[in-house]
Amino acid sequence: MITKTSKAKPANNRLYSFINRSFIYPFVFAFIFAFATSCTDEDEGPKRVVLVEATSVISRTASELKSYLKASPMDVDENMLRYDVEIFRVKYKTMFKGSSITASGIVVLPKTEDEVGMTSFQHGTIVTQADAPSALDAGDLELILYAALSSSGFIAVVPDFIGFGESKLFFHPYYVEEATASAVIDNLKAARELAAEKNVKFNERLFLAGYSQGGYVTMATHKSLEADPVDGFDLIASFPASGGYDVKGMQEYFFDQDFYTEPYYIAYVAQSYKSYYGWNESVIVQFFNDPYASRIPGLFNGTNNSATINGQLNANIPLLIKEDLLDNIDSDEQYGFLVDAFEENSLLDWTPKEKMFMYHGDEDVTVPYENSVNTYNYFLNEGASPNTVTLLTIEGADHGSGVYPYLEDFLGKLLVLK
Repeated sequence: MITKTSKAKPANNRLYSFINRSFIYPFVFAFIFAFATSCTDEDEGPKRVVLVEATSVISRTASELKSYLKASPMDVDENMLRYDVEIFRVKYKTMFKGSSITASGIVVLPKTEDEVGMTSFQHGTIVTQADAPSALDAGDLELILYAALSSSGFIAVVPDFIGFGESKLFFHPYYVEEATASAVIDNLKAARELAAEKNVKFNERLFLAGYSQGGYVTMATHKSLEADPVDGFDLIASFPASGGYDVKGMQEYFFDQDFYTEPYYIAYVAQSYKSYYGWNESVIVQFFNDPYASRIPGLFNGTNNSATINGQLNANIPLLIKEDLLDNIDSDEQYGFLVDAFEENSLLDWTPKEKMFMYHGDEDVTVPYENSVNTYNYFLNEGASPNTVTLLTIEGADHGSGVYPYLEDFLGKLLVLK
């Protein structure tokens, strides 16, 4: 059951990765030269600016997708599926740490002459290259769900994120605000260019959604688009779920635990920030006890899954993280750079102006429910309207069991707003 939070309770503590060429017919010979010399680039239709390559993966009929949806754990109206779709793997240009690189993702186009909106869905935490959306097999349920989203009347966009797919040579900037939001926005631009090439009419209405890390990326992208709007995209609403929006609050939560069942999250953030900010190799040794400090740099190699990484760490936080860091992170100046990074990437320095529906399970201890409550309260205290920002509690749900209730409710609201 999902309930709307109208007045959030105070916190006690701090899944889930268009060219239509115009031709001028020479009615009479006398006009041929005039037409040829007066044509501009716009006369030839939109050009690729960020889109590098698009490869068709598979087409699905609406009827096929209805059958898949019936067999899935989701409880949604199959009649929402209206259009046949085509799934593409795309490569596109984006900026990362001051340089242009090639990133990748999935774009699903509905086969229709109707004007349609665009929905970008940001996936949850992944550590293997095989789990990147662009690496999924054509029959993977996750890819089918993205196709179903498109079939309901949207251009569906699913970024790999930097560090996966075409950009796998870079370490993934896990919970780094700017780097993840900018890659999503460039994937949106690439999707718009592909839609134009395939004569799919985009009506400029944009929606964002995502779960877990994808919830964080969704909110970061929403924030970026409000701060620096992109021509041709009209952000209507976002649906971030179960993300650690307050990164500093997440650190405080981790450090307050004696036992945490997913220690790879902590190591992932540490290794990501070390790589992104160019910190000295010794910081991992400064943060973690042996033998874990020596293991961490080699654990996130794109082939180890989360269970394997967890098995090489320790769920007992005082044994995993050095005592001095646990006790003195906020008081010792030597840790100031780390605190600065957590605060820089926390999404508590703005207030949404466009609709945002936040979701979180109230039994979630992996990414604690209180993190969403605190973020929601911050927005309201800073002047956001409760008619703009809504916190929807998924009652009785933990981090895993909250996924499908979120998807079902989000899809219902999305179709109303489309």
